[in-house]
Amino acid sequence: MKDILAYANNFQSWSPGMEYAAHLAAAFDAALTGIYIVPSPLVMPSYEAPELLTFAVESARQLEENACAARAPFIAWANQLGVQKAAWQVAEGDTSHALEHIGNWHDLLVLDRTADPPLESASLAGQIVLASKLPCVVVPPGKAPSLSLDCIALAWNGSPEAIRSIHAARPILARARRVVVLHGTPRVAMSEISWKPEFELSDYLQRHGIHAEEQLLIAHDEDAGAALLAAAKKAGANMLIMGAYGRTRFSEWIFGGATRHVLSHADIAVFMRH
Repeated sequence: MKDILAYANNFQSWSPGMEYAAHLAAAFDAALTGIYIVPSPLVMPSYEAPELLTFAVESARQLEENACAARAPFIAWANQLGVQKAAWQVAEGDTSHALEHIGNWHDLLVLDRTADPPLESASLAGQIVLASKLPCVVVPPGKAPSLSLDCIALAWNGSPEAIRSIHAARPILARARRVVVLHGTPRVAMSEISWKPEFELSDYLQRHGIHAEEQLLIAHDEDAGAALLAAAKKAGANMLIMGAYGRTRFSEWIFGGATRHVLSHADIAVFMRH
């Protein structure tokens, strides 16, 4: 984990997510890139409202210029927090597409869950988690959470998403004082003629020098998110690691799901990967 990307939702002050990303980069001696994305100017036929179109384009250009000017302040701020290698990028266009592109040369994306209504904020964070194709740490609103890795909780149900998230989080797990595996209901695989290689979580963790405690988590699907957060809190976890969107994203948001609940209500940092 040597290249960390932090999504800046503004460039006049640095959010809890940006601060968390800087502390993470300093702890792992990683390079930190902050990125601000300027929305594309409003698209409309030029013959309908040329003045409005001109104003929108000029406003976007001014915003881009101001965002680019934040490079030196960002790097100086990151250096003060112990980051030795910091960079600042400005893009224009769709947020998810821009993050997907820059994610091609980064190992981890850190973003904020904003103080907007929980479902609205969780929806935006969920879009980014899916589109960036990166492991993501979602930071709750308010004060930046402690980077302490005294205890990390793993949400485990045997799904490919859970396996990918644990694999991606291995550098963080290796530094944790305690790792608690929260065993949920295993994902029921569809009947197939062939079978896939078995993944044994305890063996995988031991092979990488990670010693974990195990706790059984019993909850119905509709209560899984709340049960995960309650169990992580009881364990004293500073971070929850979980797979994102085990069902299709559509069914998660229509019928609810663990990802949706955790994104809406977590008060600790959440490491996710789809």
